[in-house]
Amino acid sequence: MRRLKFFFAPLALVTLLSFSTRTEVNDGTFRYRVIPNKAFTYGERLKYRVHFGWINAATIDIKVDDTPVVIGDRNTYHITAIGKTNRSFDWMYSVRDHFETFMDSQSMAPLKYFKSVRENDYKDNDLVYYDHGNQKLKGHKKEMDMPRYVQDLVSGMFYARTLNFKDAYVGKTFPLDIYMDQEIYNLKFKYLGTETLKTDIGKVRCIKLRPQLVVDRVFKDEDDMTVWVSDDANHVPIRVQTDIWVGSLKIDLTEYKGLANPVAFVK
Repeated sequence: MRRLKFFFAPLALVTLLSFSTRTEVNDGTFRYRVIPNKAFTYGERLKYRVHFGWINAATIDIKVDDTPVVIGDRNTYHITAIGKTNRSFDWMYSVRDHFETFMDSQSMAPLKYFKSVRENDYKDNDLVYYDHGNQKLKGHKKEMDMPRYVQDLVSGMFYARTLNFKDAYVGKTFPLDIYMDQEIYNLKFKYLGTETLKTDIGKVRCIKLRPQLVVDRVFKDEDDMTVWVSDDANHVPIRVQTDIWVGSLKIDLTEYKGLANPVAFVK
């Protein structure tokens, strides 16, 4: 990943499971797969605090629109994620990142993706449409082949929340395909079991995961991130911890509303 988003990408990478499943009828006509979703719904809101070392550095806000947005003839979840550094941290590293995905409500695959990134003097925009039937990605910068049901940073997190971890064993790995910055990355993550965390929202029983990272200007090692998601029907990201070249990041869920299911609180 050429320039991994300094604060938002670690959260999004928590759950980027993307299986390249083909769903076609016998005559070769493409039909979208159907992924049951009980993990999230319209109107969900999540807010995170980002610590850079001991410094309260940034916030991440994620929201699902209250109603479906139609792309083509498909209903989608319009999901927005905004990451920005606090004013008191801007002197060190300024981040104003804005991501949007339009995620098909039946297949849990993105149909459209947009990003606007502002990080210090670096600026970048991207807009793409996914043609899963023809396995083509069409963007304003270039067109390219893609695996069917490839995910982006935002849609991947929500897609993975719909998966069932109950039969996973410690050490099991899962493949993933992700589009980012005009490239497709074939990665994986590992299931590490369960753990209970004390957090800002309470004591939560969690599933522990380790995504594979791309070693670059941000990450030193492919195993430098650990992610905890709630061990309930929501699978909502609760905490992310990761080492980077210039220090360490800790991302914690601080507020939520509109969850589809009760949280796995522990007394």
